[in-house]
Order: sequence, then C-alpha cells, then structure tokens
Amino acid sequence: MLTVCNYHYIRNNFDAPYPSIFGVTPLEFENQLLKLAETGEFINQNLLIEDIDAILESEKNFILITFDDGLKEQYILAKPILDKLKIQAIYFINSINYIEKEVSQVHKIHLLRSQIPTLTLLKMIKNLAEEINIDLSEEDLNNAKLYYSYDDFDSACLKYLLNFKLTTDQNSKIINALFYDYFDTKNTVNDLYMTKEQLSELSSFNMLGSHTHSHFSLGLLSHSVIRKELETTKNYIDSFGHDNSFSVSYPYGNSDSCKTPVPEFAKEMGHKIGFAFEPGINRFGENHLLLKRFDCNDLIGGKNYIKK
Repeated sequence: MLTVCNYHYIRNNFDAPYPSIFGVTPLEFENQLLKLAETGEFINQNLLIEDIDAILESEKNFILITFDDGLKEQYILAKPILDKLKIQAIYFINSINYIEKEVSQVHKIHLLRSQIPTLTLLKMIKNLAEEINIDLSEEDLNNAKLYYSYDDFDSACLKYLLNFKLTTDQNSKIINALFYDYFDTKNTVNDLYMTKEQLSELSSFNMLGSHTHSHFSLGLLSHSVIRKELETTKNYIDSFGHDNSFSVSYPYGNSDSCKTPVPEFAKEMGHKIGFAFEPGINRFGENHLLLKRFDCNDLIGGKNYIKK
C-alpha cells in the first residue's frame, strides 16, 4: 500500500497582516517525518514508477513525500532535512514561473489575501467584476466548505469563487488589476520560486514532477488547453536533459480538476502516475493516474490528525 503526504509552504514563521498563508515550520516538518518513519518505509519516484503494482499490493506501508508549487522554501528549508533523513521527495512545479517569469495566479491570491482583509478583497473583486455574476449558489457554498475545509467560511467562499466560478480570463483580469498595485512581479518570482539551478539538481535525481503550466483547474478547461498545460511543463522538465520518469500533480486535485479526460490526456503524454487530492491509502487496483494523497495536516504528526 502507498501513503502519500503532501506539503506546500515550509517557513520559520507565517506572520502577515492578515494570515492567509499556512504551512509547517522546519521543526514540525522534521518531527512529522520521524513519526511517519515509524509507520512504514519511504520510497522515491523511481521506485514507485518501476514497481507500482507490487507497492500497491503489498501489506507494507510505503510512504511518498511530495511538494506542490516549486517554492524556494521547499528547497532551502525542507530539502536539508530530507537529505539528513535520506528521504527523496517529488517536487511538482508550474512552468509558468520560469518560461513566462510570472507569478502563479494561486499565489497572487495568497499574497493579496495576506495584505487585504477577506471581506474587503471580496468587495474589491465585486467592484472589478462589472457585469459578471459572482453570487454563489447554495451548492457553491457547500462545495466551498468541502473543498476548503481548513479555511474560515468567508475565505472558503473567496477561494471557491476565484478558482471555480470565474473563467481563467476573468480571474486573471481581476486579480492582476489588484496584484500589480501591491507587488512587483520580478521580485516575487525571484523570492518565491526555486531557481533553474535548483530545479536542474532535483531533475538529475528524478525528483521533479509536473503541476501543469499555469496551476489552473484542468477539468474546467478546453481539451486543447488541457493538453497544452500538461505538455508545456513536461517539455520544460525535459529541457534539463535528464532521464526523468514523469508524474503529475493536478492543481486543486478535486473532482472538477481531474475529471475525464484529464487523466487520459496525462497518460497519453507520457505521465506514468498522477495525484489527485482525495485523501486515502492507495491499494492494488487504484488508477495509476488518480492516486490518492493526504494533506500533511491529516497524517500522524499533522495539526488535524486524530488517531483512530
């Protein structure tokens, strides 16, 4: 069986005027790894892809560590801990940060929320939305609470609105209009994301994976755009010149983001495994392109873990 534990932000502190970026400290990260080590054996991307059915069929618990978004802090703060414990992870990156030198839309939202109160930001978005209907239905409200269970209700509604109700063009137009008033793109890209040299090193150990090009919810896009999102990042990772076995982490990872034909397209383009964000243990018979994955908070050593 396979347990996958995913991380995003790794920081010494998460201070901000309006806390909206959450994660774990290096100490919390290391402590959780030590607790996970007591429950099974860590594996890497090579081993998983080479022998996935045997791993899924085994009664032994194999553990895989993953990171989304290619954040520099994952390399600077988390990798030394992994190296000390002799653990290899998969780092899923968005190629837009390097090819276009642009901040991912999801991080623009995170950063804006760290500087602007949620209800104020919602009001600003409504003022910019013009003729767009951004009212959430009862079903939308329920989905918001389901998808963003770690957030307060207002924050969950804001994130659901931006990530699932607006088109990518509408989202970009509104968020960009606000983001450029508060942040410098070049400095943010340099501060937030790994360098090409760091990526190349990870690639040499087959520790890179695709998080698509733009970090959009793939299932809401046209077929041609889905293909482009997958192909662009795969080609970018290929450009490092190493023999990588490809995996993909679908942004957001819910039923909307990785529904048919997303996993089928991923397989066609050479991705061997794919990760959604349905929590659970992976066992024999799982779709290799729709493997389950836990948020780190929900596993032993995590903030929301409840021993059963």
